[in-house]
Amino acid sequence: MSDTVQHFAIVGAGMIGASWAALASAYGVTISAYDPNPEAEARFLSYIERARAQLTELGLTGSGSVSFSTDLAMALKGASFVQENGPENEAVKRKLLAEIDALLPPGAIIASSTSALVRSAIVADCARPERIVVAHPFNPPHLVPLVEIVGADPEVVAGATNFYRALGRRPVVLNREMPGHIANRLASALYREAVHLVEQGVASVADIDAALCNGPGLRWALMGPHMTYHLGGGEGGIAGYLAHLGPSQVRRWQSLGNPSLDADVQAKIVAGVAEEAGDRSIAELELRRDEGLLALLKARTLVSD
Repeated sequence: MSDTVQHFAIVGAGMIGASWAALASAYGVTISAYDPNPEAEARFLSYIERARAQLTELGLTGSGSVSFSTDLAMALKGASFVQENGPENEAVKRKLLAEIDALLPPGAIIASSTSALVRSAIVADCARPERIVVAHPFNPPHLVPLVEIVGADPEVVAGATNFYRALGRRPVVLNREMPGHIANRLASALYREAVHLVEQGVASVADIDAALCNGPGLRWALMGPHMTYHLGGGEGGIAGYLAHLGPSQVRRWQSLGNPSLDADVQAKIVAGVAEEAGDRSIAELELRRDEGLLALLKARTLVSD
């Protein structure tokens, strides 16, 4: 059970919210979820059931209770930590966070899940903006440990960090806000070059994907780019790498593309992904992904730990 939070409120009961609920309940935390759409409840509970079965494979067998409400005040009652997962829309989030802020006692922490919006904008209408952090997970958060945290009050940031660590996550704290935070900026930089390779006809979509997951992607599951190049420098480590191979990095940077996503490029990507996926549905591909993530989580040893 989490020692820092006993009652965790989920605002927005879609896939991300359900994934958070499954994880926290598997640690014995009480969950109350809110969504304005009453039809969301069945999907929410169904997702939790599937996710809890996966978490059991990781040894997480807690059974925190889960409730659902279409009444925001009711869902927030008694919660000391709130995870907001509303639409990725600045105006919607500003309004929703202000409503949550007004309903909660001062000591509660509010965390907003946003992949690209900046914290200073979405907390602009809140009476107590200092107790609100951005806490951006990677999908699905019950399996992928990363949580990117942006906040203004060090005590609130520490409280959020401790909570996510208690749920077995790996929080990273940004020193200042940045659109896209850390991981999405890195992923976007990589995807830009992947699209450029398609645009230029360098290789098929399937082979571009294969080059990543069968090469650097294997190492990246164990260590980040800086540690990767530290080991690539041999006895000299990162200093040796930068001294001897840094210029080759600069040459590669200079050759990277800036592709468009016009109709022709989009059509090539869509056709390439369809060929790569074959006759497997999205649901089947998600299942294979999650099975692979479970296997990785059970097997991997982080180099920097």
